[in-house]
Amino acid sequence: MFHALRDPSRLRLLILLSRGERNVTELVEAEQAKLGSISARLKVLYAARLVKRRREAKHVFYALSDDHVLTLLNSVLAHAAEQG
Repeated sequence: MFHALRDPSRLRLLILLSRGERNVTELVEAEQAKLGSISARLKVLYAARLVKRRREAKHVFYALSDDHVLTLLNSVLAHAAEQG
């Protein structure tokens, strides 16, 4: 789980998902990245059980797995923002 959280690009995806469910196309546009790159990041987050996914027709939607992930994300960001 902490391996998944250590990468800034994966953290950015989690921050986007903390605002609500998004499909892969929306994440690609928001990050201005290639589909393969976003898919690889999501695969790591999914394997770490930080996100969940659902399919609707041709689209795959991702969201934070549960409120514990939001709490963890908020703690990570607060800790990173502390002056030390």
